[in-house]
Amino acid sequence: MYREITEKLKIWRDSKRRKPLLVSGVRQCGKTYIIKEFGETYFDNLVYINFESSSAFSGIFDYDYDINRILQEIETVTGQKITPEKTLLFFDEIQECPKAITSLKYFCENIRNLHVICAGSLLGVAVKANNISFPVGKINRMTLYPMSFREFVIACGYENYISILSGWSTDREIPDLYHVPMTKLLKEYFIVGGMPEAVLEWATSRDFSAVEEIQEEILSDYADDFSKHAPVTEIPKIRWIWDSVPVQLAKENNKFMFSHVKEGKRSAELEDALQWLRDSGLVESLHLVSNPNIPLISNADAAYFKVYMSDIGLLRKKSGISSRTILEGNNLYKEFKGAITENYVFTELLKMNLSPYFWRSGNTAELDFIYEKNEKVIPLEVKAADNTRAKSYRQFCKKTNPETGFRISLKNIAENMCENTRTISLPLYLLWNIENYL
Repeated sequence: MYREITEKLKIWRDSKRRKPLLVSGVRQCGKTYIIKEFGETYFDNLVYINFESSSAFSGIFDYDYDINRILQEIETVTGQKITPEKTLLFFDEIQECPKAITSLKYFCENIRNLHVICAGSLLGVAVKANNISFPVGKINRMTLYPMSFREFVIACGYENYISILSGWSTDREIPDLYHVPMTKLLKEYFIVGGMPEAVLEWATSRDFSAVEEIQEEILSDYADDFSKHAPVTEIPKIRWIWDSVPVQLAKENNKFMFSHVKEGKRSAELEDALQWLRDSGLVESLHLVSNPNIPLISNADAAYFKVYMSDIGLLRKKSGISSRTILEGNNLYKEFKGAITENYVFTELLKMNLSPYFWRSGNTAELDFIYEKNEKVIPLEVKAADNTRAKSYRQFCKKTNPETGFRISLKNIAENMCENTRTISLPLYLLWNIENYL
């Protein structure tokens, strides 16, 4: 299946400033598969080393950091020739061999023309737990997220819709010929999500029950990881927080409250558990910015945030929302529909390498998302249906006078003015194209 990170990997391959590359991402998002495919497609040969499945490889790094010796021994063990510029050397589950992580410095300094990529499951967790330090300034980094909606549409065989809509202007409504099937695909994405195994199953079988079996397995695997990789004292706290995320998102004011995780527990007792989930990539935090001046990061409130799951399909499954409810709608689903939609928008923005925040002014106004681009602040108001009446958006525009803003909903594309702000009504299914309207 097509993954957008392949284009970034090709740029890395050809870069004059190339260093060993670290690819991080939540478990089962496709890191191993896509890197192997990249190596097999764009290099003469791929040399693959998995430190988890074969502990023998770790011994190669125990003696010293002589890169020539290390490469000779890897060639002997694998039976493959390693040739700079022609070979991709892939260290998988590298967290299992801390000395291999240290060796990346010497790969960078001594054999820069050899392409080296490393990846690992729960890499962020392992690095912190074992006090592993990545060589500063000696590696490049990328993050692979679950599949985006755009990737999902392509995987389902509708790349033509992406091609047609990628250049769509705001002066023409999108006809039902595209609007209706793209809205249907969005609902399917809310059900299936972006975990590659689930997407592949849906693309081939169109069977929601088969997809849900896969999602259940993934959620079970994640729960098993808590026991295998988390400190013993943190395991129950991690489970409490993990189970609390869908519940807290369903609240009207979905600020994350530690007091709602477990009765009698305070933030000081639970902060490390939440950070473990962040380090694992299972959840992401959206922080409050009350003063929307750039840089936004300097005005973020570390104590006031919302927590979203990394994959919309897993959130839907974990919340117990049926596929039929998503497809047909249900009045009882109204409140959580907004939470799922916000989770979708948030994770899509992350996949576009944007850093979103949310804005609040006292108790009177709250804007779903703002982000910084080219020294400008871009506001986004998100609606789950086609209602784009947004007092908070208007108030933000009146206060801060942004040049361009977006109302994201199921409503068709359009452009008008709100206060002095050029405002684009953008369908939820076209969010992946938002940068083109700036």
